[in-house]
Amino acid sequence: MKYLYLALIDHDHRWEAAGTAEAISLLREMDMHERFACSDAKIFVSSDTPTFPLPHGGLVIGHLFLRSGVRVRDCSQFPLPRLDSREQVRKHVLENCWGEYLLIQPGPEGKLGLVATRSPSASGDLACVYELQRGSGIITSDISLAMRLGLYRSRIDWGYIEERLAYHNLKAGRTGLLNVRELLPGSALHLNERAVSIEQVWSPWDFVATGSRYRELDEAASNLRLAAEQVVRAWADADESILLEVSGGLDSSIVGACLRGTNARVACCTVATPVPGADERQYASLIAEILDVKLCVQQLRIEDARVDFSLPPQYITPRMGPLQQVIDDVMQIEGDRHDVASYVSGGGGDTVFAYLRTAAPAADAFRERGLSAAAASVRDLSELHQCTLWKAARLTIWKLLRAPPPPYSTDRSFLAKLHVARPTEIHPWCVAPAGALPGDRERIYDLAVTQVYRDAIPRATKRQLRMPLLSQPVMEACLKVPCWMWISGGRNRSVARAAFADLLPPEILTRRSKGTFMSYLGAVYQKNKQQIGTFLQTGHLQAKGLLDTDALRRFMDRDLPSRDRTFIRLLDLCMVENWIRHQS
Repeated sequence: MKYLYLALIDHDHRWEAAGTAEAISLLREMDMHERFACSDAKIFVSSDTPTFPLPHGGLVIGHLFLRSGVRVRDCSQFPLPRLDSREQVRKHVLENCWGEYLLIQPGPEGKLGLVATRSPSASGDLACVYELQRGSGIITSDISLAMRLGLYRSRIDWGYIEERLAYHNLKAGRTGLLNVRELLPGSALHLNERAVSIEQVWSPWDFVATGSRYRELDEAASNLRLAAEQVVRAWADADESILLEVSGGLDSSIVGACLRGTNARVACCTVATPVPGADERQYASLIAEILDVKLCVQQLRIEDARVDFSLPPQYITPRMGPLQQVIDDVMQIEGDRHDVASYVSGGGGDTVFAYLRTAAPAADAFRERGLSAAAASVRDLSELHQCTLWKAARLTIWKLLRAPPPPYSTDRSFLAKLHVARPTEIHPWCVAPAGALPGDRERIYDLAVTQVYRDAIPRATKRQLRMPLLSQPVMEACLKVPCWMWISGGRNRSVARAAFADLLPPEILTRRSKGTFMSYLGAVYQKNKQQIGTFLQTGHLQAKGLLDTDALRRFMDRDLPSRDRTFIRLLDLCMVENWIRHQS
C-alpha cells in the first residue's frame, strides 16, 4: 500500500469553526491515526506507514537507513547523548542516514511552530505538499486527502500553466494547484505562527566541490558500486517482493545485478511495441537469467494509448502523457499478477551517470586538470561521438568560451503570444555557484529536471516505486566523480560500466545504443490525430486563449514528415489539457 500522512496545523484556531474536529473523526474512519502533536499541529498517518519518534521530540515518517543499509527503527540507533539538540538530530540524519522519509520536528525551544525536512533522494517516493496561510493549513503526502476532508478545494493556478506550457521540464516548488506547493528533496520547511520559510539543507553542489572529487577511476567505480549495492539490498530487504522493470539498458541492468543474492522475491517485466525501436527483450532476458526468473513481456498496443485518460486525484502538476499511461497500465497488471510490494526501476540512471551529449566533460577536464587532461578527454569525446578530433576540440573550446546556458529551455511552438519571459521560480539546485564547471552545471540541472519524471508514474500511488539510482548515497557517489571521468575510454557512463564489469553480461556492458519509443509515439499520434485536434481546439487551453489554433491546424493538416518529432509537442499540450479537465 502507498504510505500516507496528513498534518493539520491550526495556530490561530481559524479552522475550529470550519469542521476540523469532523475532519479528524473522518481521518480515523479512514484508518489514519494520530502519531504526533506539537503546539497546534496534529499529524495523522495510515496504519501501514512506518514511523518512529525522534530524540528531542519529533517523528520520522517513512523509511530511514544507516549508510551501511541497516534500517533505523528506533531512537536506540542514534548516537545519544552526543546529539544534544533537534538541529543536531537533523544534521546527523542528513549526513549519516538516507532513505525516503519526512522528519517532523517541533520548532525552536519555547516557540510555536514546526520544521519538516524532506529526504534528499531525488526519486521522491514519499511526497510532501503543503497549503499554508497565516500559520494554518495542511502538510501531506496526498492532496486528495485534504480535498476529501473539505480542507482544500481544487483550483488551478493559471500563471503556473502558462509557465508550464513554455518550459516543458520546469520543476520548482510551485504546482498547478493554487496555493499548493511542494517541499522539494533536500529542503526543510520552517513554520511559525505567521510565516513559512524554506531552507536548503542538502545540495548537490557540495559534492562537486574540488575537495570532494575522486582522483582515480578505480576509486570512483568502487565507491559507486558499494553505494548502489547497499541501497538496492536495503530496499529489497524492506519490501521483500519486487517487480523489476527491465528496459534492457545499462541502468536497469545494474539495479538487476545488485538484486542478485538478496532474499527478496523478484519478478522481471519488460515492454515491447508492435512497431520497431523499443523491443529490448534480447537484453532484458539476460538480466532475468542472472536473477534466475522468467522474463514477463507486456505488449504496448497502439490502440490502448489515449490523450483523454483518467488521472489520480493527487496529481498536483500535469506530467503524465499517453506513453506513461499505457506503460503504467501494463505494469500495474504485472504488479497485481505477481502480488509484489514495490516496483523497482533504473530510472534516473542516465542523469546520475552523467550521460551528457555535449563537450562539457572535456571542458571540465581543461579547467580542472589542465591541457594534458583536456587533450585526453577530447580524444575520448571524439571516440564517443564518432567525430574527428578537430571537431571535438572545436566544440570543447566553444563550450569553454560561451556563457552558461539557462537551466530550462523554452518551447513556444503552438502557443499564443505569452508574456512569460522566464520562469518566476526555478529549482534551488539550478542556482549554480560562481565558477561552476560546465559539466557539473549540466548534470546537476539534469538532476533537478529528472524529478519531473517521478511525477508521471501513477502506479506509485498504489504500490511503492523505488528508483535506487536516485537515492542519496548513489547521487553523492556519482556527483563526486569528475565529469570527464564518465567518458573515459570513449564510452558513456564509463565509471558505472567499470563498477559492474564483472556482474553484467558483455552484451549489455558494451552497448552503445538504446531502445526508443519514438516510432510507437508516432503511430499513436497518427491513429489519434483527429481526436488530438478536437481535444486541443475545444479545450480549456484554447478557451483561455493560450493556443495558436492556426498553427495547430496548419501542422495537423499536412502529412508528418519522416523524422519530424514536432508531434511530441502536441502530445505534451494534450497532457496539460487532460490534467486541467480532471481538475475541473
